[in-house]
Formats: sequence, C-alpha cells, structure tokens
Amino acid sequence: MSLPGMFGRDLEDTDASPADPLALLGMWLPDPADPVKPLMTLSTMGLDGYPDARTVLLSAFDGRLLRFHTDARSRKASELAAVPRATMTLVWPDAARQVVVTGDVAPEAPAEAAETYPTRSRALQLLAWLNTDELAARPAAERQAAWARFDAEHAETPLVPPSTWVGFTLAPRRVVFWRGHAEGPSNRIMYTSGEDGWSIERKAG
Repeated sequence: MSLPGMFGRDLEDTDASPADPLALLGMWLPDPADPVKPLMTLSTMGLDGYPDARTVLLSAFDGRLLRFHTDARSRKASELAAVPRATMTLVWPDAARQVVVTGDVAPEAPAEAAETYPTRSRALQLLAWLNTDELAARPAAERQAAWARFDAEHAETPLVPPSTWVGFTLAPRRVVFWRGHAEGPSNRIMYTSGEDGWSIERKAG
C-alpha cells in the first residue's frame, strides 16, 4: 500500500517477513528516477570516539548499494576514511515507518560521483562550491554577497562538480524495519547478513 505524498510503498500484508530485506527496502524508498531525494540521518564514528550524526540526502539505491554525496573536506568524509562503517536512518512519520540500515562504506568512483552532481538543485550545486569554513566564518551579508556573485558569474553555463565533490556507497549488513500502529504495539523486523544469507528476527517496537 502507498500513501499520497510519501516515498515508496509498503507490503499489503505487513505481517509478512520477506526473505530479502533489500527488496522490501526498494519498496519503501522512492524510485531512483524520482528527482526528489529523501533526507536521512547519517551516523558515523567520530574521530574523538563519540558517535556523530547529520542529515544528508540519499542519492540513490540500486537494489544492492545505497549512495550519498558530500564534500571531501567534511567531517563525515574524514570519519569514514578512518572507520568505513555507517548507519542510515530514514523516517516517514505520517506513515509510521522507519528503516535503519547499517553497513560498510566505500568511496564511489569519481566518474560515478560526477554523474550525480547535475541532478542536484541549483542551490545544492552552488553549495558544493561555496560551503567552506572560510566563508562560513564571514558575516551573513558577506556570505550572501559571495553566493550571489558566484551564481552570477556562472549563470551562462552549467556548473560542473568541484574537485571536493565525492560519493560513497553503503553495503547493508543489518536492516531494521519499524512500523507503528495507532491501535496496537509497534514492531521491528531485523535482518542481519551472515554467511548463510539473511537472518530474520521480530523485535518489540
């Protein structure tokens, strides 16, 4: 079943436990061709030993790997270089659904990362060029003026990705689907990858 204005759809029988969690994940997520990308919380291990988290766009899911993009100078890029593991959390509050995907992260090939850049909005393309610590330290009026100037200077030709534009893929090792219900307890289905495939456990919500 699907809900208007929501990403993806769910099983008609929500008590079912499909053998392949990635197939169900593909149902819950939007079609890769959809220009509107869902927000997710990306959690990594901080270099100080504490967990770190931020909200980013999920670029795509190809049925096997989840992709996201960022600045090579960002904190998350440094953290992933040190510990190439992460957790992605996507929430659909109105549908009472949440999915948490944990797995191994690898850098995307530069050519593949570059293919995603033109699909971003103009604002996000500009942000990839201008989102620096140096500019962030300036007063708001200076930041806005620098943004407007760069935008005007590049108005005649499509922007290309800066050298700092990088992509990553996450290969799922654990996928947890959560469903809430107004008339009963919520529940989780936890899939864990092992040598013999995916194991399935039902958990309290």
